[in-house]
Amino acid sequence: MIISRTPYRISFFGGGTDYPAWFREHGGSVLAASIDKYCYLSCRYLPPFFDHRFRVVWSKNETVQCIDDITHPAVREVLKYMNIQRGLEIHHDGDLPARSGMGSSSSFMVGLLHVLHALHGTLKSKSDLAEEAIHIEQNIMQEVVGSQDQVTAAHGGFNRIEFLKNGETVLTPLPVPKERLDALNDHILLVYTAVKRTASNVAGSYAGQQEVKRNSASLHTMKQMVDHAVKLLTSGAELHEFGELLHEAWLLKRSLSPLISNPAVEEIYETARAAGAIGGKVMGAGGGGFMMFFAPPESHEIIRERLGELICVPVRFEHSGSQIIFYDRERDYLAEEEFRNGREIRPFQEWNPPPEHGTQTSNTFRK
Repeated sequence: MIISRTPYRISFFGGGTDYPAWFREHGGSVLAASIDKYCYLSCRYLPPFFDHRFRVVWSKNETVQCIDDITHPAVREVLKYMNIQRGLEIHHDGDLPARSGMGSSSSFMVGLLHVLHALHGTLKSKSDLAEEAIHIEQNIMQEVVGSQDQVTAAHGGFNRIEFLKNGETVLTPLPVPKERLDALNDHILLVYTAVKRTASNVAGSYAGQQEVKRNSASLHTMKQMVDHAVKLLTSGAELHEFGELLHEAWLLKRSLSPLISNPAVEEIYETARAAGAIGGKVMGAGGGGFMMFFAPPESHEIIRERLGELICVPVRFEHSGSQIIFYDRERDYLAEEEFRNGREIRPFQEWNPPPEHGTQTSNTFRK
């Protein structure tokens, strides 16, 4: 049994510029941080006592014979990509709900790749995990998703991430003293709207080739806001300026597409602002899910009261990224049976990637 733990993330500035349709022509930049809410994935080879070859437990419980019969798209495509031949059991548990803007799909993808590589006895770097997750989501699954979530989930930390035109990704940890980082964290209030949406559907309304041309001026400004935010945090500027910049960024982001906001989101946002929030935003692509507010700590209780029954989630920044937190080399029944039949095999074999892996365009990460 092997278990991976992969963090979710908060994206502050630059979201939208991390989509290939934009950064391949203009370059992209985001400011994001991983948080202490996680996606857990456990995996093991199935013992030879079951009628099924694959069991996948998420919001559904799937027991199938063939990989193609798995309905969870990420699990199905990753198992095919890694050319899995053995029967597996995979369980997913998450601290936050799916389709809520916290990068859950990319955290799931990074964590799944991490645990499967570990099951094969392969230790992948954080850069490799992020690169593979981006490739599978964008190229194999053809999802309209950006590239920041996979990088933040794999690496963890509070980072500026740049996406260069040539496909290279440059990750720079933000040099902010612990006391200032703690103060920043204390200003953050995460609120769940209970409105679920599919990020790729919302993102498709502003992140496609034609859409980024239409929104070119706004995306350029959103990219520049990352530089401004970094200067605010690494200087002696008052933290309320960071909140005011968040408010400006939200006004700009919601202008990209009518699907980013809606009356319910606007009401929540204005209620929080009236109760003391300086700025905020809808997390992820938009449309619902979680909202983040930036407010002085003394205003948090008032905001919670004004928002009524909406769930407020306390979060702290984390710096570990995706981790293997449990590794138990249990008995390998298949290996024992093969050995008795005179065909010794290694229970944990090095993974040989499928032929097409070598032809993929790779990102190079620098830190």
